[in-house]
Amino acid sequence: MTQEEKWQAKYDEVVAIIQANKRNPSKHRIEEHDMLNWVKANRKRMNVGEMREERREMFEKLLGLCEQYKLKNQYE
Repeated sequence: MTQEEKWQAKYDEVVAIIQANKRNPSKHRIEEHDMLNWVKANRKRMNVGEMREERREMFEKLLGLCEQYKLKNQYE
């Protein structure tokens, strides 16, 4: 499995979890911790400018999906 295939598989896994649970990966759930770390690591790479353009476009869509299911303060 190439690096591109691994990245795509992890991307698909994160998108599936977000759409199925209607929330972002949680740091409190052990089974989702790897996905959360993957998202954070790729966000850092994107902000530094080390991410390839085709991955960047896909990852920006993922961040938009994360923003859609972002938790809100119950008191607002």
